[in-house]
Amino acid sequence: MAAPRLLLLLALALTAACWAGRADGHGVHPLSRIAIHRARVALDASSAVRASPKLLGSRGEDTAWVAVDFHVPHASDDDWIGVFSPSEFNASTCPGSHGSGPGPVICSAPIKFQFANYSSGYAGSGKGTLKFQLINQRQDFSFGLFTGGLSNPTLVAVSNKIAFANPKAPVYPRLALGKTWNEMTVTWTSGYAISEAYPFVEWGMKGSRPGRTPAGTVTFGRESLCGEPASTVGWRDPGFIHTAFLKNLSADKEYYYKIGHMLRNGKVIWGKLNFLTAPPCPGQKSLQRVVIFGDMGKAERDGSNEYQNYQLASLNTTDALIRDLDNTDIMFHIGDISYANGYLSQWDQFTQQVEPITSRVPYMLASGNHERDFPNSGSFFNGTDSGGECGVLAETMYYAPRENKENYWYSTDYGMFRFCVADSEQDWREGTEQYKFIERCLATVDRAKQPWLVFIAHRVLGYSSGFSYGYNGAFAEPMARQSLEKLWRRHRVDVAFYGHVHQYERTCPVYEEKCVKDGTVHVVVGGGGSHLTNFTTEVPPWSLYRDMDYGFGKLTASDETTLHFEYRRSSDGKVYDSFTMHKDKQDV
Repeated sequence: MAAPRLLLLLALALTAACWAGRADGHGVHPLSRIAIHRARVALDASSAVRASPKLLGSRGEDTAWVAVDFHVPHASDDDWIGVFSPSEFNASTCPGSHGSGPGPVICSAPIKFQFANYSSGYAGSGKGTLKFQLINQRQDFSFGLFTGGLSNPTLVAVSNKIAFANPKAPVYPRLALGKTWNEMTVTWTSGYAISEAYPFVEWGMKGSRPGRTPAGTVTFGRESLCGEPASTVGWRDPGFIHTAFLKNLSADKEYYYKIGHMLRNGKVIWGKLNFLTAPPCPGQKSLQRVVIFGDMGKAERDGSNEYQNYQLASLNTTDALIRDLDNTDIMFHIGDISYANGYLSQWDQFTQQVEPITSRVPYMLASGNHERDFPNSGSFFNGTDSGGECGVLAETMYYAPRENKENYWYSTDYGMFRFCVADSEQDWREGTEQYKFIERCLATVDRAKQPWLVFIAHRVLGYSSGFSYGYNGAFAEPMARQSLEKLWRRHRVDVAFYGHVHQYERTCPVYEEKCVKDGTVHVVVGGGGSHLTNFTTEVPPWSLYRDMDYGFGKLTASDETTLHFEYRRSSDGKVYDSFTMHKDKQDV
């Protein structure tokens, strides 16, 4: 009877999650509201759009503000401006198209949009100006003026083309831990194929001569994706993703590094100069600070893509993390990363948003439903939340020290910490490959070197009184605790972190729904930026603190006997909840 009961509970949980999403109207990507496949082209000589300046990033900048002036003879509240990249977005760019015959006339969604009436006085005059912030995304840009709203768009004017001085420039470096304690990786994006330029990282310890480490290069095509919109209107060429492995680092030492590409003529195209600090060695007793959060997403600083303020708070969280970066050593973003949902341009925009963080400290990911889930794609859950990405974007854009590229779970050590990062979008039940990984990760830790053992997953596999988990009494993913809780207890997991529900919650040390001295503390840190979700009305006895707000968690350790945790709100960076764990040395 176990299997039918599991299927019933899974169905109930998924129904609750969907119902909760519909209740507040959230969960739909802003770009998906644009019926671009129904667009008509009716260019009107009495309408116009002009963008300036035409050349961006002349001093090497990878972001720029652009003014867009426009006018129409008869203004409407649902007129809108779309930003398209590449600048050519007519029928000739449709897959398999030769520019004629039946089919859509526009096949690519804009990378962002804004309603024309956001410009003061537009409704009365038909004239307006909007400012957009653009980032270097390997292609040029143009702006389209549409009437007919988002549901029945009609293109009436197209702007001039604008571009960055070097659209192919290497941008948005992303650090991660490697597969050994003294290795770090640098991943970045460029427009250079390996046949055009040799990618490398130039790096060294402060005061020393630099060396160079070559980078591997990957990319992917539409055929690598598993459904719409990622493979259709959401498709955008991802460029090339490069990763270099910096080996034999000295513990806690500061290094400088620059990403670069050597062209065939010997000229080097450089990225920005950045700095990183090498990880502590295993068991090193030093100040070690770990930030953990989930479900952040991205938002636009220019106010575009404003539909339902989809993830506006992600900017608050990003800015709060940047302000505290001098007091942070490593970050874990535990699922629901960019919320691109199949609109690939959004991944570039996310990597640019977090670049001040990822260029300085390791930025480690866990897989969430908005990265992985799609019907008949091998994910444990059969939803459509990835928009057809099926994990390809997350796995390619960011490095993680996985044992197998097919599985997004991994173990990583950082000083006195061991992190066992599970993939909640794959089967975790007893007897599965992932269950064996979790057991091995927990069992093989040397507690003399890594006294602090942390479990991480996106969906709540432990405890949550979020409404979608608590309404049927499960308070977690169905059957999760039945499979994993005995492992956590046997191996004395100190803290478990989850996202997925957009709120903060902390439990007592708990085992089998009872507060016990030697239990595991479970913490939900899903308030990174996406819309907030409700708690159950009744507070379970194991739930000690609940906050329906945006924020992130932070672990701090300096020795093997004391671990401190803080929950900070993104709005002001202040501590709203905290606890401290103490261990006797003989327990370690």
